[in-house]
Amino acid sequence: MDWRVTDAAWFDDRTEGAPPVLRERVRAFFDHAPQESRPARLAAAGRSALHAAIAAGDDRGAALDLLAADALITLALLSHAEDDPLTLGTWAGTLRAQMVAA
Repeated sequence: MDWRVTDAAWFDDRTEGAPPVLRERVRAFFDHAPQESRPARLAAAGRSALHAAIAAGDDRGAALDLLAADALITLALLSHAEDDPLTLGTWAGTLRAQMVAA
């Protein structure tokens, strides 16, 4: 029996109770992210959401994309902490640098 949880099941479990419109937007970015490790996939989705927010400018939709970016980066950090807590600090620093460069 495979004890690993699918990315979809992990996502559903961790986003349960989130506002539906935000959860749907976060899920859309997550579903279109490259199939990498879960933390890397979430981080890539977060970068995409950030790019979408920047591209939207002062449009009201930018706010939802910015919230989605925040949620996805938080989920990426959570996933990494669950998988490899000893390297979370280093990974978070690398992720921060990537986001700043975005």
